[in-house]
Amino acid sequence: MRRRLTRVLGILPLSLLSLGSTPTALAETQEEEMARIQRQLNQEVMSQPFLAEQPEKVQAYIDQASKAGVVPPEYQGRYWRPGYTCRDLLRYNWTEYRNCRYYYHYHGRYYR
Repeated sequence: MRRRLTRVLGILPLSLLSLGSTPTALAETQEEEMARIQRQLNQEVMSQPFLAEQPEKVQAYIDQASKAGVVPPEYQGRYWRPGYTCRDLLRYNWTEYRNCRYYYHYHGRYYR
């Protein structure tokens, strides 16, 4: 009896394996899942606004503000974090990026 049970249990994993999906079906499922994840990632990326640096506009703003003697104010937004540079603000808001560049030009340091 015990021998028979061992034989049945030894065959059981093989029978379960044959009941599962075939390697081809498993590969198709993984490919479909990867395609779904890629579509979701693409949608998330495209839903974010694209803010280019526009160095000419930033430099024109800096030149104009410098000539006018405008003192840049301390940062009042909500995105600045310790260790950031102006470029880190670009992902959130172009105007804050531009103002940060002027602040850095004027004071020679980033926001505190």
